[in-house]
Amino acid sequence: MAFKFTCLTIPEVILVEPSILTDSRGYFYEAYKHSAFVQGGINVNFVQENQSKSKKGVIRGLHYQLTPKAQGKLVRVISGEIFDVAVDMRIGSPTYGKWVGEKLSCENKKMLYVPVGFAHGFSVLSDTARVIYSCSDEYSPKHESGIIYNDKDLNIDWQVAEPILADKDKALKSFKDAENNFKYHEA
Repeated sequence: MAFKFTCLTIPEVILVEPSILTDSRGYFYEAYKHSAFVQGGINVNFVQENQSKSKKGVIRGLHYQLTPKAQGKLVRVISGEIFDVAVDMRIGSPTYGKWVGEKLSCENKKMLYVPVGFAHGFSVLSDTARVIYSCSDEYSPKHESGIIYNDKDLNIDWQVAEPILADKDKALKSFKDAENNFKYHEA
């Protein structure tokens, strides 16, 4: 089975579309295949998988872990729909401080690869959404950091009217003031 890999306007963030086999019984697709992902530009070993369920209007993020426990993430939706966002935090990058977003849903089965050096978050557009994200490093509370969702410099359109946030996400710093030890390295 094949995958389609599309680099977004920030080329290190990659939209992944699996080939889907459908028939009268339902559907089948490979959600991940290491050799295909390497060929598609994602040479990562995922070591932890997380799942969340959220209701409409919830924004989770913008989260990241600092080096040396930074995480790349492969995000997919198994029910509902989200608007998934990646913010470039790599100092010296030509796209530093820019963001990209994609709608991911159980219907379109698209996945988003968010590499190390990016903050990640999503908003829930459907009544509820279940999201799975595979991570390239394990969770480390002492390396955890984030950016406030409504940062004026980033100006992200989360596509929700009345955001619902966790208390810890309401207290996150601005992009300018957030802790950041990511450096850009040209490929």
